[in-house]
Amino acid sequence: MPIQYLRSFTSVERTDKANLRLGRALAAIAGATNAGGFLAVGQYTSHMSGIVSSVADNLALGDLSLALAALGSIASFAGGAAVSAILINWGRRRTVNSAYALPMLLEAALLLGFALLGANMAPHRVGFVPAAVALLCFVMGLQNAIITKISRAEIRTTHMTGIVTDLGIELGKGLYWNRSDPRVAQAVQADKQRVRVLASLLGMFLLGGTVGALAFRHFGFVSGAVLAVLLLALACVPVADDLRRAPKRTRPTRQTD
Repeated sequence: MPIQYLRSFTSVERTDKANLRLGRALAAIAGATNAGGFLAVGQYTSHMSGIVSSVADNLALGDLSLALAALGSIASFAGGAAVSAILINWGRRRTVNSAYALPMLLEAALLLGFALLGANMAPHRVGFVPAAVALLCFVMGLQNAIITKISRAEIRTTHMTGIVTDLGIELGKGLYWNRSDPRVAQAVQADKQRVRVLASLLGMFLLGGTVGALAFRHFGFVSGAVLAVLLLALACVPVADDLRRAPKRTRPTRQTD
């Protein structure tokens, strides 16, 4: 791929087209992580609605340990989003090219850590599952905050509830019967461009989930390393730009008499 094309994914100079391109890529990675993670730990980690509900269920049933585990997942997701915001704001204030790439590099490192963790700790599932769930929830919060910050909350990638809701709204607009009435100033119409954007994000999440599940089924935890490499490819060019432009430190010369 051309360097300029890769640079556009996480460049600080944003366009709607670049945001959508990045959103689709991250949606596919989120779908793969969510589906592969489910096969690894038996729990989806991309959306908090079900986990929050499980807190309420387990509290009602008196299972405090499971309720605390779910609260830990929520805290991990929120922590990932917070770290993403810190890294992006740090980069923005210092006007670096890699402001949006830094949290993606961290996400790549964490997915690589998940792959290594699974390869070495999977036989000891008592300790592996809680650590893996917390790590994956942190990754999902981290990634969702990246695209939310970049697109100003117009694009989400780790959970599809809002996307499917918005698709339903546009479908309702398209099916609405606009009767001719002089009192009605404007006809109700579906936003076809928005439908295409939402459908593409949903499709990429589904595609990523299918590929991720198949990859984990056949190759195991090494598939997490592949996702890390993909994230690294999306983020590496702006980081390289910053490293290349950084002022070179010169060693002080010793004066002689």
